[in-house]
Amino acid sequence: MIDKKEMKRRGRPRAFDRDVALDQAQALFHAHGYDGVGVAALADAMGVNAPSLYSAFGSKAALFDEVLGRYSDRATLADGLSVPGVDRAEALTGMLRAAAILYATDPTAAGCMVLEGARGADADAAQCARARKATSVAAIANWLRPTHPEQADVVADYTAALMSGMSADARAGAPVERLTAVADMGGLAIAAMLGRN
Repeated sequence: MIDKKEMKRRGRPRAFDRDVALDQAQALFHAHGYDGVGVAALADAMGVNAPSLYSAFGSKAALFDEVLGRYSDRATLADGLSVPGVDRAEALTGMLRAAAILYATDPTAAGCMVLEGARGADADAAQCARARKATSVAAIANWLRPTHPEQADVVADYTAALMSGMSADARAGAPVERLTAVADMGGLAIAAMLGRN
């Protein structure tokens, strides 16, 4: 016999909205880091059960990688690098300043999720983040190479190191004014390394 009360209580299952679920996962990963968020907390925030989370994403690390991809795709820090004829040092300084502001503005999402993820204890998750970081560093180097072939790699590495340090400081509570001052100092060093072309 069918229990109609039980059917009404259960109701129809909620439709799974992948974008909303990924937004919820991103908020948790950004606030607590990969290692600080369990599958149960992720599933709860995403409105699914753990088996459904695994069914939709494969693993926690695969979910993290997809979240990192969305986070990276939505980042606008490198927008100034696509302006034709832009001074390379000024564009990188602008990118560093934008990163400083982004990293420190929202305490619930402090720092850079990719850079912080690269420091994580979980090998698979850290590798996902390191691969995305390496892609970004290579993009900066490739952007510099036509005008500054000898300095491209070291300036790209230096820029990434500054961003990584600013991200860590933002996670530790450094105010935006201090981070933008670091960005400006870094910009002076980049200008000296590149010269003014």
